[in-house]
Amino acid sequence: MSDAFRPKSDFLATLIERGFVHQCSDFEGLDEKARSGELVAYAGFDCTASSLHIGNLMSITLLAWLQRAGGKPLPLVGGGTTRVGDPSGKDESRRLLTIETIDANKASIKTAFEKFLTFGERKTDAILLDNAEWLTSLNYIDFLRDVGRHFSVNRMLSMDSVKLRLEREHELSFIEFNYMCLQAYDFVEISKRYGATLQLGGSDQWGNIVMGIDLGRRLGTPQLYALTAPLLTTASGAKMGKTAAGAVWLNADQLSPYDYWQYWRNTEDADVVRFLKLFTFLPLDEIEKLAALGGAEINEAKKVLATEATALLHGREAAELAAETARRTFEEGALSLSLPKVAVAASEVAAGIGVLTAFVKAGLVASTGEARRQIKAGGLRVNDAPVTDEKAVLSEKDFAEGVAKLSLGKKKHVLLERVSE
Repeated sequence: MSDAFRPKSDFLATLIERGFVHQCSDFEGLDEKARSGELVAYAGFDCTASSLHIGNLMSITLLAWLQRAGGKPLPLVGGGTTRVGDPSGKDESRRLLTIETIDANKASIKTAFEKFLTFGERKTDAILLDNAEWLTSLNYIDFLRDVGRHFSVNRMLSMDSVKLRLEREHELSFIEFNYMCLQAYDFVEISKRYGATLQLGGSDQWGNIVMGIDLGRRLGTPQLYALTAPLLTTASGAKMGKTAAGAVWLNADQLSPYDYWQYWRNTEDADVVRFLKLFTFLPLDEIEKLAALGGAEINEAKKVLATEATALLHGREAAELAAETARRTFEEGALSLSLPKVAVAASEVAAGIGVLTAFVKAGLVASTGEARRQIKAGGLRVNDAPVTDEKAVLSEKDFAEGVAKLSLGKKKHVLLERVSE
């Protein structure tokens, strides 16, 4: 982006001010299109899991800012492209999923969009698309003749999603090689059907998106644009959205609102202001006030980040409950019954549960071996008492009020809840 470029549209001005922009195919042209009030944009999300994760939040939030600026957002679920598998950023082929699994994942991830976007019949209301609608009915020979002839293999080989895999001498299947052709075709098809002229995505999608712009030019589609957001890492260099326990999922049945709140609460000091700009809709002047907090006061800014980010996804009530649960747990030392719960049969409690098994069952450690290592490091506690014996057994006396509080370190807590069979 040229230092001389000064956006006139609210949409681009907001994205630049808040740090969303990594690359854009034509700042001036896109800015003019945004000012016209006719900007329609889409972002794609493949159905590789039953929930989206916070790595998808940048694209969802871009669509939300577009809608707030008077544009029309089109979230797209890749019911068709998921059958092929996107090679971008991967050193090996994605596992091919069954059609039934893809359809189940597709149904499960749709709810996340409703938390950030308004759907309906009005001009700026979002429409949820599925590329299976047009990709699964393609005739292969016709597609090769009418669309495939416009792709240069030389250029495809130069794209990072392909080049990096080949440079590392990792296999790239023919089906994956076709992925960028399908994504490019998506852009042209969505432009024809819905008037979309902008595709949004992460920076790893840049090559695929510009291939769509080029295909549109060759097929006579009106001018198309690309805008990508940076792929985020934390200040310490860790990949955004990854924890020791795995991905930070958006669906509440895969990650509780409390654990989601805790993820944001544990943000590194150097990332707080940046994440407030990217993952909340707080006005910039409010964020600047929070940025002025120093020392231990930065924790208050982290709590605001956690509560605002959680409220967007799970609702204000769930966010405030998570914040209160954390306050009682960490500031008062109380046994809060709002902590995440894992059920355990009353008969199992009566028989006695090995402490190693209990922590695996609670999801705080991945294996009994990891539990042993945590015990040696002093990292495990039951009802706030350190676990020192790996052969210890939890029994009825440990289940006060019907629950036993299991803790990993100072910030991860789960309640084992005794239930009747």
